[in-house]
Amino acid sequence: MTITGIPHPPTDHPPYGALRMISRLISTRIAFTAATLFAAAAPIFAQEGEAAAAEPEGQSIGDVLAGGGVIGGLIILLSVVALALIIENLVSLKRDKLAPPELIDELEALFDEEQFQEAMDLCESEQTLLTRTVAAGIGKIGHSFDAIEKSLEEMGDEEAVKLHQKIGWLSVIANVAPMMGLLGTVSGMVAAFRVIATSKNPDPSELASGISMALLTTLFGLIVAIPTTAAFAYLRNNLVRSVIEVGAIVEDLFERFRPDQN
Repeated sequence: MTITGIPHPPTDHPPYGALRMISRLISTRIAFTAATLFAAAAPIFAQEGEAAAAEPEGQSIGDVLAGGGVIGGLIILLSVVALALIIENLVSLKRDKLAPPELIDELEALFDEEQFQEAMDLCESEQTLLTRTVAAGIGKIGHSFDAIEKSLEEMGDEEAVKLHQKIGWLSVIANVAPMMGLLGTVSGMVAAFRVIATSKNPDPSELASGISMALLTTLFGLIVAIPTTAAFAYLRNNLVRSVIEVGAIVEDLFERFRPDQN
């Protein structure tokens, strides 16, 4: 008997081949646009060469963050949400939280003494992955072993899905952040080209604002996406291992109800 129903991560995404093709196309267009932008701006910067040689003013962290504009601010907000989710999941999805050792000892003692009603009361008062799964099995005591096994498997699958949904938001953020960075990159380039189109002799500082936004939003998106992706993979692997371990514990508890094969 196993109750290790571990759902795979959601698969309602476009095929990876299509995603790679779209990514290459977008990257190629952005690279071409960026090259065109810098080529168009080069004469302007050359005219201001001596002025640009002046000692640059330092920028504070606040200035850098503000340089990302509204989109950069939204990416920073995503980073705060991602950090909160990572900390919360690290605490709540630990093995000892899903199946506290003291609860395992109490349940084993109650099962050995055949005090199943007391075990049910304990499960109802202590809501964890272990107790919810055990409670589903206790409710089927008196039925066939197949009915008990089926109930345990169904509850194990249901609880595993709920736990995967908790960490699934990290996967969403890890995918959305770089796309928002890409949106900021395109917006910054559009702003820079608009300056060139509407001014005969645009000031380099006017172009720098759009170019800075384009680069900063891409940077922000990658800074958020890379650690969030790593955290999601770490939490998912730990969760799969913990659910399997809890399934083995529950299996041992109910093994006594398996009919003898002799």
